[in-house]
Amino acid sequence: MRLAKYLALTGLCSRRAATRYIRDGQITLDGRLANHIDTVTLANSSETASCLEMLTFEGQPIAGVEMKQYRVLHKAVGTDSRLLIDDPASLLHLLPSTPRLYPVGRLDKDSRGLLLLTNDGELTQTLMHPDFGHSKIYHVRVDRAFGDDFLQLMAQGVSYRDVTTNPCSMTRLADDQFEITLTQGLNRQIRRMSQALGFKVVDLKRVQLQTLALGALNEGEMRALTIEEVAALKGKVD
Repeated sequence: MRLAKYLALTGLCSRRAATRYIRDGQITLDGRLANHIDTVTLANSSETASCLEMLTFEGQPIAGVEMKQYRVLHKAVGTDSRLLIDDPASLLHLLPSTPRLYPVGRLDKDSRGLLLLTNDGELTQTLMHPDFGHSKIYHVRVDRAFGDDFLQLMAQGVSYRDVTTNPCSMTRLADDQFEITLTQGLNRQIRRMSQALGFKVVDLKRVQLQTLALGALNEGEMRALTIEEVAALKGKVD
């Protein structure tokens, strides 16, 4: 494997930064300064994939690549999806020290439901890219009953601030509750769409991301994805 790609996979830095570190002489390989055409030989274990060569960054050994992990968390209201070590409400304090997991996108602090956690950077980048348009399903309750005109206006797209949302799928669940399927990832989109039509969201729960469903997972609980769930999610992305 090319050295720059391997450095990025270890989590040391991005691929671009790895190229810069090599150029600036901050990476050594088996005791000599590394160069851009260097490659490394991988040796796999059950937990990590490390290289046979001795690599250092500014004199410090570089850890191996953690094996890909995929977990789903039922995020509770009040948990902040940002990984801020000084924030006691941060998601960071619910995550294991190893493997290093990162959320795929965010879920507002005042929202709950499905949050995908992984160290698979390629999958995360694909799911987060705006051109991909991955689907997310939410169950939402607003502050009062609404008519069918509300469902129609939400489905056709709502204008607020300087944006107009893309068309989406809407289904009534109760007099004051609906299911919405989005393919956009705008900040606080459902809340702002509802507010633009005169309603306030009082409960917002993400129940599905692509093929991955929250199911019966209790609030605050986390579990590993099954092999079948990972395959289905990657298959949908591909």
